[in-house]
Amino acid sequence: MGDVVNLKRFRKRNEREQAAKQADANRALFGRTKAERARDEFLAERSARVLDQHHIDGGEAS
Repeated sequence: MGDVVNLKRFRKRNEREQAAKQADANRALFGRTKAERARDEFLAERSARVLDQHHIDGGEAS
């Protein structure tokens, strides 16, 4: 027969793991310096600009 599992412990462990994942994501997103954020914003704007330069005006896109 299988082992008996305490559902309350299982839920709490699962919630802690999810909170740790969310904390890691927040650290990556918000734990950056002003220079890093400015660089990322510049690169995003630049890539959008380059993409727009390669856009061909014409018929409807399918």
